[in-house]
Amino acid sequence: MKLSKRAQVKEGVDLSEEDLALIHAQSRSPLTAEEIYPFAVRLCDNRVDRDGERFPRQTLEELAPLFVGKCGIFDHRWSAREQVARIYRTEVVDEEGTAEGGEGRCYLKGYAYMMRTESNKDLIAEIEGGIKREVSVGCSVARRVCSICGADLEDRSRCTHVKGEEYHGQRCWAELLQATDAYEWSFVAVPAQERAGVIKGLSPTLKDLVQSHPECRSELERLEEEAARGRRYLSSLREEVARLGGMAEPGLRQKTLRSIVERLGEEELTALKRLYEARVEEAYPEGSQLSYASSRTGREGSDEVFRI
Repeated sequence: MKLSKRAQVKEGVDLSEEDLALIHAQSRSPLTAEEIYPFAVRLCDNRVDRDGERFPRQTLEELAPLFVGKCGIFDHRWSAREQVARIYRTEVVDEEGTAEGGEGRCYLKGYAYMMRTESNKDLIAEIEGGIKREVSVGCSVARRVCSICGADLEDRSRCTHVKGEEYHGQRCWAELLQATDAYEWSFVAVPAQERAGVIKGLSPTLKDLVQSHPECRSELERLEEEAARGRRYLSSLREEVARLGGMAEPGLRQKTLRSIVERLGEEELTALKRLYEARVEEAYPEGSQLSYASSRTGREGSDEVFRI
């Protein structure tokens, strides 16, 4: 799955001998500190972004070595003419606070350099002046996992949760797992943002495709309606299984039951519903709770006539 996430140019960098050695590993010939303009970039963090997705710390650590050596370009134009900078070192940096999922906040920081040339002087001035602050990073992950049920969000037979919506007080987002590649990072003309945002240029959604193919709009609307009905059915099925579970397993807390059913797909929920229905029927057999006396041996009006 290709991703493209907004990030920020962070700050200038004082070059050390170690930095120069790492830069020389990228260059074809040794460079002096005077020939190089170094700066740092905030590539991505572990907070839920505007598209309801999050890189866990493990994924950031997997991305760190993948971004080393990747070039900086403009507006994701994959052309040798657009190459202006290159990342020579990365690290995962801790921040104060807690991210969604209970992790401590952190972000992936990239250290980049460009050559101090006549053609780059305006770009360097814009970076120094805070004009060129936003960059967008392109990378790829193997899985998008639901934060509610732990199933792959692409598998709608197991997961019908929607990013951004709440389920019993818990917000749903996608955990981006198993980083497989890092492509590039681009200077882009977007406003400064507090946190990383999302650009869908590399991963178009169905709605994006409908913009260029209006004739498909009715088909998309039909699919969305069917998906909504499916989500409502699964939601009611989960509620029913949780209700029956409370009757069949009185020692099990309702909060625990709801947590369990949220992680199950339609097939597992149906099987569990049948099991709980059988247990409930066994524990609470049908029939009147009042039993009449076999004979009226008591006095008329006596409490012996009816027995509870």
